[in-house]
Amino acid sequence: MILKWAHGALALWAMATPLTAQTISSAQYIDPTTRYAHGILGDAVEWGGLYLTMQTGPDIKITLPQSRVFEDLAPRLVDLDNDQSPEIITVETDLSLGARLAIYDETGLVAATPFIGRTNRWLAPVGAADLDGDGAIEIAYIDRPHLAKTLRIWRFKDNELTFVQDVFDLTNHKIGWDTILGGLRTCSPNSPDLILADATWKNAMRISYSGKQFTKEKIAPLNRDRDLSKYLNCP
Repeated sequence: MILKWAHGALALWAMATPLTAQTISSAQYIDPTTRYAHGILGDAVEWGGLYLTMQTGPDIKITLPQSRVFEDLAPRLVDLDNDQSPEIITVETDLSLGARLAIYDETGLVAATPFIGRTNRWLAPVGAADLDGDGAIEIAYIDRPHLAKTLRIWRFKDNELTFVQDVFDLTNHKIGWDTILGGLRTCSPNSPDLILADATWKNAMRISYSGKQFTKEKIAPLNRDRDLSKYLNCP
C-alpha cells in the first residue's frame, strides 16, 4: 500500500483495492467558517463539516459542534483496518484545546488522539502506512510544526489509536503556508520512509524503522524549503 499526500477538495491516499458496498468514494470539507481565527494555513477560514459521497446509498454529512472546526487542507481516505473500505483522517480543532488527529467513517468519529491542550496549537499530517512491518497501519504527524517540532507516530488497531513513538526536531510546515511538505515514500518493498525537514529547515531527513525503533538520518542539505518535495522520489 502506497499512501501519498494530495491537495484540493479531496485528498485520496489511494488503495489498490476495489470499492465495495457502503464504501466512501470521496470526502470533502464543507461549511466554511471564521469562528476560529488561527489562520495557520494562510487565511482565517476553516471548516464546520465533512461531506461523504458514498458508492451506494445516500451521501452523509457530518457536522461539528460550534466549539470545533476542521483545521485542515483536505480529508484523507485510507483503509486503516485492511477491510477494503476507507476511513478518513482529519485534523480536528477545538477552539479552546487546539488540534487533534481524528479518524471518521460513515458512522461518525472512530478514534482520535488527545487534543494538544490549548488554543492556537496545530498538527500537520505526514502519512499512514505499515511503518514497522507489524501488519497494522501507523499514522504519523508533526505535533506543532512551528513550536514542538515533534514527529508523533500512532498505531491504528481494533478501531483504537495507540501511541508508538516520538521523534524530535522535525517539521513539515511554516506559518501561513497553504501546503504541507514531505510525506511518505516506499523505495523498497514493505519499507516505507517518512521524509521531513529538520527543525531548522537546513536538511532533508529520512525517518525509518530500524527493527527496534524509528530513527532519523540526514539525506541532503536543503537549498530551498520547497526542495524537500523532491526527496519523495526514490534515488
